Amino acid sequence: MDLFEHQARELFEEHGIVVPRAEVTDSPKEAREIARGLGGRVVVKAQVKTGGRGKAGGVKFAADPAAAELTTRQILGTDIKGHTVTTVMLAQPVDIESEFYVSYVLDRAAGTFLAIASTEGGMEIEEVAASRPEAVARIPVDPAEGVTSAKASEIAEAAGLPPQTVDVLVRLWEVLVREDALLVEVNPLVRTTRGQILALDGKVTLDDNARFRQTRWGASDVEHGDALEAAAAAKGLNYVKLDGEVGIIGNGAGLVMSTLDVVAGCGARPANFLDIGGGASAAIMADGLSVILSDPDVKSVFVNVFGGITACDAVADGIVQALDSVRLTKPLVVRLDGNNATRGRAVLDERAHPLVQQATTMDGAARRAARLATAG
Repeated sequence: MDLFEHQARELFEEHGIVVPRAEVTDSPKEAREIARGLGGRVVVKAQVKTGGRGKAGGVKFAADPAAAELTTRQILGTDIKGHTVTTVMLAQPVDIESEFYVSYVLDRAAGTFLAIASTEGGMEIEEVAASRPEAVARIPVDPAEGVTSAKASEIAEAAGLPPQTVDVLVRLWEVLVREDALLVEVNPLVRTTRGQILALDGKVTLDDNARFRQTRWGASDVEHGDALEAAAAAKGLNYVKLDGEVGIIGNGAGLVMSTLDVVAGCGARPANFLDIGGGASAAIMADGLSVILSDPDVKSVFVNVFGGITACDAVADGIVQALDSVRLTKPLVVRLDGNNATRGRAVLDERAHPLVQQATTMDGAARRAARLATAG
């Protein structure tokens, strides 16, 4: 789960990382009063969970309270990369001498964490890494050892950061560990003309698997950039919208990923990732089909199930019952294999829905679903 910038700042402050004074509002009139309380001059920043806000007009300077109200009015309601701005943060501006980039991110491939740091702060780190890779230091961090003062000094020295950043690097690691984060990032971390080290912006991604420990961030804090993803989440479905025309339902993340690849290999594009997990009750199948059929880009649906603990005949029963509650408007290709597959196919044959087709192999089913989606 990604946090908003103001939530990330809240965590930073709790762990002793200094940030400029700031307040959040959804009201232009209140923005005027906030600006007055912050000294008049403020930076108005759209609160959306995406990067590139500055380029999109979501970060603007306001010279006085009246300008803060006008700027807030202009930013609220705008769209930034598919995210509608509903709140803004007004922060005190600072006089910057130098800008840096620091972050910790989970390196899944290596099974460790990675510290990334650079003296090229305030810029997209991907652009810096592509154009000047030598300007970005990448230091592995052993989760068991963590970031001590010595390790932080190693990171700072490798990136060319000033010694004053060592304490921030230690505290930033504390944020990652204590808040169950997969990513903590400060861009930019700045040194002011008075020599103070401040975090001007922050990004934190929390591990969803640890939400039971991080109850302060309730379900209402989860933001979905796509309406279908939000609808699926409300039904408890593991769904991700993709840019394609073949709807995908499978039981198990590995099988679904394989299904995406096979469909792509047949010349079509997957429209989504939808894993129904170990269960395929009528309610789950109905919810899954309802979400996928709501996508106007979907031209066919491919249900790919390997029966294990949940037998194929139970899956077939779920599909049949789901067809009684969901109006099927697109062709549905079903591949059942594994436990009670023969019995499951017989259940679907008996239902004999005109838009439901069956295939015995994943490749055959994928080709049929792709052909149906791309025909005409």
